[in-house]
Amino acid sequence: MRHTPHFLLTERDEIRRLIRDNPWVTIVSSTATGLVASHYPFLLDEEASTGDEVVVVSHVGRPDERLHELGEHEVMLIVQGPHGYVSPAWYPEGQNVPTWNHITAHLWGRPEILDFDENYRVLEHLTDHFEQHVEGGRSLDLDEEGARRLSKGTVGIRIRIDRVDARAKLSQNKPAEVRERVIAELEGDGPYAQPALAAEMRRRVELDAAAVAADPATPTDGAHTPATTPTETAE
Repeated sequence: MRHTPHFLLTERDEIRRLIRDNPWVTIVSSTATGLVASHYPFLLDEEASTGDEVVVVSHVGRPDERLHELGEHEVMLIVQGPHGYVSPAWYPEGQNVPTWNHITAHLWGRPEILDFDENYRVLEHLTDHFEQHVEGGRSLDLDEEGARRLSKGTVGIRIRIDRVDARAKLSQNKPAEVRERVIAELEGDGPYAQPALAAEMRRRVELDAAAVAADPATPTDGAHTPATTPTETAE
C-alpha cells in the first residue's frame, strides 16, 4: 500500500477486529510459476492471538495447496474492510479532488500445514462460527462420517503473522465538520452510501476522542502519529 503514515493502523486489537469482521480474505503467493491468488474464509486463532500476536486459521481446497506452494514460503493475506467513494461535493467549495476511504490490512506469514484431525477441527470451527447466526444452523456433527470424508479434499493451514501493513483511511486529515458531512452522506441514501464505512468513521472519531481524553497531547489523526500533510490521498 502507499506509504501514508497518518493513516497507519497499528493497534493490534483493531487489526484483530478487522479480521473478525471481514473473514473473506485474499491469499497471495509468489511461486515458482508466478503470482497465485485465492479467496478463502479466515478466522482468528483466538487463543494464540494475544498481546502482539495475530494468528489465523483456514483451509484451501485441493490442489490450491500445491498451486500456492503452501508451507514453502511466505504468503500475503489481504483483509478488506468497509470502503467507499468520497465525493468532493461533500467538501467545502474549492476542494475538487475525490478519494476513496477504506480499512485494509496486508498480513504476511508462512503457512503451517495442519494434519487431518486438526484440519477437521478447523472446518468444524469455521462451520460453527458462521452457522451460529442462522436459524436452524447445521453442524458437521450431523453427518461426521460424510464430513470427514469430504474434508480429505481440503488442506488446513495456520498462519502466524510476522508482518503487518494496515491502513484506516477515514478522512482523519479533514476538519471535524467535513468528516461529519462525509459520514452523513455515507449514512444517507445517495448513490455512494456505505453505512458500514460510516460506522467505521464514527468509531475512529470516538477512539481519537478517547485517546485525547486520556492524553491531551495525543494527535487526532487516527493513527496516533502526526499527520504529515493535509492533502487528500488516493490510498
